[in-house]
Amino acid sequence: MTESWTFAHMTDHHLGSRRSYRFREDFECRWRSVKRQIAESGAELLLVGGDLTRDGDTHEFEYLQAREDLDTLPMPSFVIPGNMDVGNKHTEREGPREARSDIALNMTSERLTLFATYFGPIFWTFMHRGVRFSGFYAAVAGSGLPEEQRLWRFLEHLTKLPPVRHHVAMMHYWPYIESPDEPNWDITKPEEYLPWYFGIDQPYRGRMLDMLREAGVTDLLCGHVHTGRPPEELGDMTIHRAPSVSSTAQMTDRWDEIETRVGFQLCTVREDDIDVQFVPSDDQCEGEMVVWGPGGHPKLHERDYSVAQEQPPLAPDPWLLESTGR
Repeated sequence: MTESWTFAHMTDHHLGSRRSYRFREDFECRWRSVKRQIAESGAELLLVGGDLTRDGDTHEFEYLQAREDLDTLPMPSFVIPGNMDVGNKHTEREGPREARSDIALNMTSERLTLFATYFGPIFWTFMHRGVRFSGFYAAVAGSGLPEEQRLWRFLEHLTKLPPVRHHVAMMHYWPYIESPDEPNWDITKPEEYLPWYFGIDQPYRGRMLDMLREAGVTDLLCGHVHTGRPPEELGDMTIHRAPSVSSTAQMTDRWDEIETRVGFQLCTVREDDIDVQFVPSDDQCEGEMVVWGPGGHPKLHERDYSVAQEQPPLAPDPWLLESTGR
């Protein structure tokens, strides 16, 4: 490697639709600003860390919209899903929030397969300029779905590849909230619900981190929480927790050092390291804008599509009610 070069990482842009039961113009405004900055950054490739959609787990239309939108950028994009795209990590217990059913929000193989038809495999690895890039949807761990065994086979495969100077991996969830050896959070306790929602449970977390380190991962890129945190060294691997491209920061009262602005990460590959720098959007879109509909994960039967500003309104994909009970 004789010269430096750059790639970009973005996550959680939640591109919704004016045809839907909810929409936030400020999300769209921020994404348009960041998209322009990414296009002008000179990055050779773009890593997209999930939650491309506001309701892709409900509307296939949002996959198509997000795919066509990424295709207008001047560099290739490499994508993994997020929970808003394919469903949440699995649980057999309900959380304390009455407006949602956490069990009904469990991801499905059907949604993962559908996502892959638009964005490619949910586990991938490739080389570019001597750097290995790997992406995976970690939340399938513990699901019992066929994709879980594919995840472990994929990570095992990474450990057997020839070593490289730089190996960049990308996942949507944080592997942990405070510490790699923290106990599992309790979904039923209001004060622990968000840490449960944002992280990976044991024993899957430990197995995953061990395999990533064995695979020589030097930089692990994460999203999901929408709040940036300082880089954290875990042995020879650096964990980078990125802010959202467009959405509101979460758990902001938990830490002193946080980044709540929206933006993307511009990563400069050098001989000895990768310099990951946060680039804030040059328009945080804080003025009064059109917003309608609830946040979170509202139940299907409580959604009012008649409020959509564009016609025809969307509707949940027909097989969802029957297959998930949502």
